[in-house]
Amino acid sequence: MTEQPLPLQGRRIALPESRELNLFADMLIKRGAEVLRCPLVSIHDAPDQAPVLEWIRTFVAQPPEDLVLLTGEGLRRLVSAAERAGGSLRDDFVGALANVRTITRGPKPGAALRKIGLKADVVAVEPTTEGVVATLKAENLQGRRIAVQLYGTEPNLPLMEFLRGAGAIASSVSPYVYADDIENEQVERLVDALIGREVDAIAFTSATQVRRLFQVARRHVGETALLGAFTSIVVASVGPVVTEELEQRQVRVDLMPESSFFMKPLVRELVKVMGSGPDVSLT
Repeated sequence: MTEQPLPLQGRRIALPESRELNLFADMLIKRGAEVLRCPLVSIHDAPDQAPVLEWIRTFVAQPPEDLVLLTGEGLRRLVSAAERAGGSLRDDFVGALANVRTITRGPKPGAALRKIGLKADVVAVEPTTEGVVATLKAENLQGRRIAVQLYGTEPNLPLMEFLRGAGAIASSVSPYVYADDIENEQVERLVDALIGREVDAIAFTSATQVRRLFQVARRHVGETALLGAFTSIVVASVGPVVTEELEQRQVRVDLMPESSFFMKPLVRELVKVMGSGPDVSLT
């Protein structure tokens, strides 16, 4: 009996993922794909931990009514910072979290909450800043104390200005920063591979990856060459935030999971669009 080929046999897919690169790559390799690994960014604790710890201690001493969690990474970094500080701060912080209404931008903050025994109280109607704003717009926020966990060093002015304009007393914390994970030369090799059509697809899992790739390509070959390369390959996005970043740069997004914005559903969509046969391992 002739063995049926794996669904992604003969496909080469570029992966800019960093934190879960090996997990993502293994899922694709298992389905027959060849992967080009090129992590573009890495995530580090905020270099100055003093403001982060001050925010955590204030949160414990005077808990707000609401906490907006924009990323799962941010919550994990906050819990880790409290744990490193020693004493009972971690337990006190988790205890305070349990008594605060949590509003999550998407599924990842919800998953991070579950890991410490909690769950989201409100999930944004869409996993975007606009979705958080739309979720809170109908509420009376006058005088309400709302804490916001930001992503990277992005101040998220649209969200903070909305909250303050609605009369809320808003505070924010930036528990981590993005840093270049590899030298520009290696990113340039990825750009060259895209332009040379050495890959069939690229799968983005964060908006930061998109920004970093364009930043390097702008200096290396120019944005026009990169945009031209995207017209010849499949561009995959893990969710609406990444899709919005790509579309703002005039990049056509060919596939995105419909509702669950994680790597496994993204792999499922890649198989559906690019596959040569059924993929029973994801059912």
